[in-house]
Amino acid sequence: MTVPKILAATTAAVLVTAAVCAPAAAGAGTSAVVVAHGNLRDLQLGTAGPFDQARARVTMVQLDGRSRVVLQVRGIDRSASGRAFGAHLHTGPCVTGNGTAAGPHYNSDAVAGRVPPRVDATTEVWLDFTVSGAGTGTANTTVPFTPLPGKRSVVIHEMPTDHHGAAGPRQTCLPVTW
Repeated sequence: MTVPKILAATTAAVLVTAAVCAPAAAGAGTSAVVVAHGNLRDLQLGTAGPFDQARARVTMVQLDGRSRVVLQVRGIDRSASGRAFGAHLHTGPCVTGNGTAAGPHYNSDAVAGRVPPRVDATTEVWLDFTVSGAGTGTANTTVPFTPLPGKRSVVIHEMPTDHHGAAGPRQTCLPVTW
């Protein structure tokens, strides 16, 4: 088994174990596991990009008002090896050829009505990754909130996330619904 497959299997086992065992051990909040996987949807039709043949998997475990999110991408063009990309949970659906449909980043302050909302890795789900020589990328984060259910998307952007939450044009996305 390759290292990425071992990491993926281990991550999945840990997430499922946490979701199943944590409520009993902690005696507190309920847990939910959200899993979405499949081919990435191209947001820049007619333009060749490193994600044109890629697939992704997002796993989110929600427990006691916190969320642990893991993004795994494979099949990335190996010419992108060593490049970093920003990826974020967005409020809207993933629609091929229409990056605008994904809406803005999911921001817990904005959802709570805080004005102005803070924009950082504690109010949004940031999943930046660097492409390996094997054409894979993995990111994970834990945030102190539970995103509300809906038709959402994980959008991969052209650049890494800066300190303002920007990461450049939208390249591709994965639908995530729960």
